[in-house]
Parts: sequence; C-alpha cells; structure tokens
Amino acid sequence: MMKLNLDNLLVIDAIDRHGSFAAAAEALHRVPSALTYSVQRLEQDLSVQLFDRSGHRAVLTPAGMELLREGRHLLHAATELENRVKRVAAGVETELRIAVNDLIAWPTLYAAFKAFYAQSFGTRLRITREVYGGCWDALVHGRADLVIGAPNEGPAGGGYVTHSLGQVEFVFAVAPDHPLASFAEPLQAVDILQYRAVSASDSSRHLPPRTSGLLNGQDVLTVPDTAAKLVAQEMGLGVGYLPRQTALREAAAGRLVIKAVAEPKPESQFFMAWCSHAQGPALQWLIRRWMQQTAWLE
Repeated sequence: MMKLNLDNLLVIDAIDRHGSFAAAAEALHRVPSALTYSVQRLEQDLSVQLFDRSGHRAVLTPAGMELLREGRHLLHAATELENRVKRVAAGVETELRIAVNDLIAWPTLYAAFKAFYAQSFGTRLRITREVYGGCWDALVHGRADLVIGAPNEGPAGGGYVTHSLGQVEFVFAVAPDHPLASFAEPLQAVDILQYRAVSASDSSRHLPPRTSGLLNGQDVLTVPDTAAKLVAQEMGLGVGYLPRQTALREAAAGRLVIKAVAEPKPESQFFMAWCSHAQGPALQWLIRRWMQQTAWLE
C-alpha cells in the first residue's frame, strides 16, 4: 500500500512555504494538530525525519527537501490534470493540430499564438509545416483540425469550412548571374525550358501531389519547401516562380532578378479551413483571430 499521497505533499509544501505548522494550517484552513499528525504519521511510515524541529521554524531535512522537490512536480501535474478534466467537461479542446502552409510567416503565426495563450484555454498546440496541397491533405485525412494557407480549391467531398485569406501573385525570378537574367523580355516557354527549374515538393501523403509553374520536359530540382527553393534560385541552381513580395525583397537586395514571362503563372487563392463539425471554443477563437489577419506572407 502506498504510504505517500497528494495530501501529504500539500501539507509539506504549505509548511515549507509558510515557515511553520501554525501558518500552514491557517493557509489550508485546518487545525495545526491535524498537520502535525499528518507529518508525524508520514515520518513513521517512511521511517525518515522530514522536518528539523529544533529551532523556531520547521526546517526541512535533506530527505524532506528531496521529497518536496520531487513532490512539487506531482502536485503541479495533479493540478494540471484536474484543470484539464474540467476543461474537457466544459468542451474545451485538450489539443489543436494546426497545419501551416510554408508561405506563412512564423512571426505572424507566433503573434497569433501569443494572443491565444493569453486567453488561458489550456489547449496544447501542435504545429506542422505543409507545402502546396499538404494542408488539404492534413485536413481531409484527419492530421489537422485547422489549416492556414491551403492553396486553391480543396478536394471534393466536403466536410470542411473555408475562409479566404486572399490571393498571392507569383513572379518569375532568377539569380543575377543566371543566363536567363540577360534574355530579352518577355521570356518565352522555349527559353525557360532550356534551364533547370526549382520546385518545392508537395507534402501530401494521400492526395495527388500538386506542381506549379513547371514545363513538360524541363529538368527539375525538387526541394523540401519554398525557403529552400528561394536559396536554390539565388545560388543559380535553377529558376522558377516565387511570391511577388518575397521576390521583390530579394531583388532589392541584389540576390534575384525578376523577369517578365510570356505565359505568367496565375494568382493563387489561399484559404484557412477547418472541419465543419469542429465547434470547440479554442479553435473558434483561433479562427476569429486569423480572420482579422491581413499580412501573413513569409
């Protein structure tokens, strides 16, 4: 039979915090004799002395300090468990899984999460980074409760709600020392076809992977995400389309050259989406918060 329980730990913690049995008893709304009996009984059961009572204050012995140090972890865990059970009973989610498109800027995302944590839902957040159709894949196959930045139309079948985040314009960009940088504009498909493209790999696990801006027969370097694609293009490993905002920033720094093309890539629509049956308060708060977001590109 276990000789130690949470009430014992609560009593020892209170005595240590308040400096005496009497003060701890007042804080716990008990009589001092009840605390004295609880500690003495525990000391007898464990065959150790937990408090040195030789002075004016009750001072923990080394054994008592070790018990309290580990015991406080248990008290915290018990309190958290109690609170989580209450939140679940009230319909608050214990965890939210959020799939985020790789074009979403981390600082913007984290600013939203900081505001979320200030609401004290107690809900844990689990974030995954997705590329192209990976957001849709995560939502429809149950890997995410909310997706932010899912591109273009979602898969058929429904079961989810969408909210438009707006459109993103893409431009064709090459490194300053790439041969295409000196070609006359607008670049023709036959010009572009001669050179390797850089493509970010769709992170879908089940849905057919999507590609964009590639020509049939073109050599392709496939990289994990748009951040890796940007570096590859700046190093002249290939060419391709990038969000206009990103390309303009890098072109201003002299790391890219933006080229007009005869057949430009159309703008892409991006969405936030969530399962239609999800009604938890933590998720609904995040949805409302992100609906107010106007700038979100990396």
